[in-house]
Amino acid sequence: MAAFEHQAADNLLAIQAALREGAWKPGPYVHFEIHTPKRRRISAAPFADRVVHHALCNVMAPVFERLFIADSYANRVGRGTHRAVDRLQQFAARYRHVLRLDVVKHFPSIDHAILLDILRGPVADGCILDLASRIIASGDGVLEQEYHMVWFPGDDLLAACRPRGLPIGNLTSQFWSNCYMNPLDHFIRRELRCKAYLRYVDDMALFSDSKSELREWRSAVIERLERLRLTVHEEAAQVEPVTAGIPWLGFVVYPSHRRLKARKAVQATRRLGERFAAWQAGGISFAEFDASVQGWINHVRYADTWGLREHVLGQMVWGPG
Repeated sequence: MAAFEHQAADNLLAIQAALREGAWKPGPYVHFEIHTPKRRRISAAPFADRVVHHALCNVMAPVFERLFIADSYANRVGRGTHRAVDRLQQFAARYRHVLRLDVVKHFPSIDHAILLDILRGPVADGCILDLASRIIASGDGVLEQEYHMVWFPGDDLLAACRPRGLPIGNLTSQFWSNCYMNPLDHFIRRELRCKAYLRYVDDMALFSDSKSELREWRSAVIERLERLRLTVHEEAAQVEPVTAGIPWLGFVVYPSHRRLKARKAVQATRRLGERFAAWQAGGISFAEFDASVQGWINHVRYADTWGLREHVLGQMVWGPG
């Protein structure tokens, strides 16, 4: 812990010096699209900017880690996808019903003014806030084509001009996403008194034995999200029995077991088949092909996938080509 605090102090001094000397300002992003698992526009900052982003997160993370709830799992040391799946299954084994919610266009919708207000509470250092505001402002308009204007109660025509959006690809964006959603986490835990709640980025799951309680919570969460200028996919926000299976981070989770989503299995079969063909043709080394296989196995072993692994790998070894 002492070493971590020393590193954070060094990062803070470097940031303060850069800002005093006017030595840093955000550079232009390079944009590209990915299509797996769905289409996203990724914005890559220049290398020098990424160094600054890391330094800033090293300074801010210890402050907010003390404020985050334990059951927020994205982009945090010691948590992550598989622990989120484990925790969801623990809740599924204890409660009868689940309410899943996810935000519409989460990163494109994050409002700059609201985010800065959230950061100002725990962060007192003016240099840190100045740097954060510069990075946040650099994302204005980056995801403009991904956002469809939503009007909230009290809005006037100027609401359409509010700066919004965090570039997907920045380390700061992943971290600030958690900061942005943290007030909602505490609202659900403290005011709604939901004892079984977890979140991964903008995917949320609330559990209860009472369907009517979950429906009440659904309305309350949607209303509270309006304060963050966020909306959810309401057609998918339904109360379901946990025995029906809960789609969650690429898996379908049941109280007693897990399955890989069918779409994920199809994607993996195609992707690993392509890697296998590339190895046979001499396009990649066996070590590169093996790394792809081991990475996939390490992920899917968190579900009941022995038969799937046999099927996919057996096709590659013994199938045609």
